[in-house]
Amino acid sequence: MRTNTRTLREHARAIWQAGVDAVAPERLVRAMLRVRRGSLEVGDVSLPLREINSIAVVGTGKAGAAMSRAVEGVLGERLMQEKGLHGCVNVPDRCVVPLRCVQLFPARSAPDNQPTPAGVEGSRRIRAIVESLGRNDLALCLLSGGGSALLPAPVEGVSLGDKQAITGMLHASGATIGEMNCVRKHLSELKGGGLVRSFHGRWLVSLIISDVIGDPLDVIASGPSAADPTSFADAIAVLEKYRLLDRAPQSVRAHLETGAAGNRPETLKRLPRNATNCIIGNNATALSAAARAAGRLGYRVVNLGSFIEGESRQAGIVLSGIARAVRDQRSPAAPPACLLSGGETTVSLGEGHGKGGRNQELVLAALHQLGPAGLDDMVFLSGGTDGEDGPTDAAGAFGDAEMLRMAAPRNLNPADFLARHDSYHFFKPLGGLITTGLTDTNVADLRVILVGPPPER
Repeated sequence: MRTNTRTLREHARAIWQAGVDAVAPERLVRAMLRVRRGSLEVGDVSLPLREINSIAVVGTGKAGAAMSRAVEGVLGERLMQEKGLHGCVNVPDRCVVPLRCVQLFPARSAPDNQPTPAGVEGSRRIRAIVESLGRNDLALCLLSGGGSALLPAPVEGVSLGDKQAITGMLHASGATIGEMNCVRKHLSELKGGGLVRSFHGRWLVSLIISDVIGDPLDVIASGPSAADPTSFADAIAVLEKYRLLDRAPQSVRAHLETGAAGNRPETLKRLPRNATNCIIGNNATALSAAARAAGRLGYRVVNLGSFIEGESRQAGIVLSGIARAVRDQRSPAAPPACLLSGGETTVSLGEGHGKGGRNQELVLAALHQLGPAGLDDMVFLSGGTDGEDGPTDAAGAFGDAEMLRMAAPRNLNPADFLARHDSYHFFKPLGGLITTGLTDTNVADLRVILVGPPPER
């Protein structure tokens, strides 16, 4: 392998990792939550400890374990005992570890992000804790990406299986996370502000790590602690858009149509004064840290922002065009340059599809678009900050000209793998997968494109 290729790969991975490290939940929680001068400070909100009888921690999401551990660390042993700290947070099975006071509840084991019966049980426990709190009690709600699937509490008359079915249909159709959550909120007891409705204590403060473009509070984890601007009619419109209304389980359609007719209560539309939501980290946080790391390595940085969405294949083609402009036209920056972007794309699957994820497909599309000659002194890397990319064991993938040259004699044709959405099996034999395991955080995706040669150090 040429020196330039090896260096660009190492730099791309280091820049991506710097972004992921910046949104480590422990760091984010400790920056927002403090005990000082007899008060618990959450950002600009100060809660006098003398007015709090007990503290409960509830929540859901892929960062829930690390966030819970950080909360216990901030409060400390004396305060946890004095305020009777307790709680339950739904997390992926692999994230479960014993904590001092907060129970981490295993809500799913598979990497397909589907709701499970275990998640329903954990949701019942969370709701019971919130409902039990009295007038002088505090609830800290910890929310992060992946939280919607981890907090399933189907409304009466809709089974978990029916809710899983419609979620799977939406995902396969390429629905955005906002569209999927609009439907899920109207099929749930706790989403769409349902957690707030169950709370009758003194304060409910939510610490949120956002995995959604623009950080809409009602979309992150389907907004259990937020007011919801969407309606039953909006949920029906989503199903109609993807031609799923007639294919949806009867219980789902009946519930949504009854709600749209005004015969069921809508989701929460106004947040009460004793509920506060605080975004403590997001995709922009990761991008900023990645930009600083790239600058330290000597690259000219172009941060394209967190608003990249749409089909992964098309995003890969567009980003490859920007990289080519950098190399051939020195615009919007001259090499050595680092193009950064975030957000979250989608993949619309057809029948008989292979295995992969949105990040792997995006990189493969870029490789196919540019070809070996067009990729010289470039590397493309795209990965989910949570360590997951679709139903695979990889966070994403990287690719460059060297990889395409290795692929040719093995009869690994990028076009063939793209056609059947089988990016995983293209990258795996070539060593192009990024495997990190669960990172305990989630702020959507982070992409690093380097156009070299690498800086001279």
